[in-house]
Amino acid sequence: MENAAHTLKRRIVQSLIMLSSVLAIIATIFSFEAFAQEKEHDSQLQSTTAAADPVSDSKAMWGFLAAAIAFGLGAIGAGIAISNVGAAAMGAVAEKPEIAGQALIFVALAEGLVVFGFIMGLLILGKV
Repeated sequence: MENAAHTLKRRIVQSLIMLSSVLAIIATIFSFEAFAQEKEHDSQLQSTTAAADPVSDSKAMWGFLAAAIAFGLGAIGAGIAISNVGAAAMGAVAEKPEIAGQALIFVALAEGLVVFGFIMGLLILGKV
């Protein structure tokens, strides 16, 4: 019975992580649309003869989407890793309290995935 409750709790947490990642990607897409509309409005105000380059707008859109996916997948991977590693680490600490430091290191390694995803997102945004 407890195993089923634990599995349900883990699936709910994973679903929430997935939902937040998908919402982050959708927010990035909508922010690109606002960025494109603002850029179009600025170009109309300047009233230059050169038209806005649709290729650069497309590159910016894909860049923003890639940054959101890099961070989102890093967050999803970290959530799955922490749920598995954290449960095992806490079980091991409950049986043998002197290995708490080692268990903390493994949990911190799993959390490093979010940092890598965040850095990759920033690197991608730097190229846009």
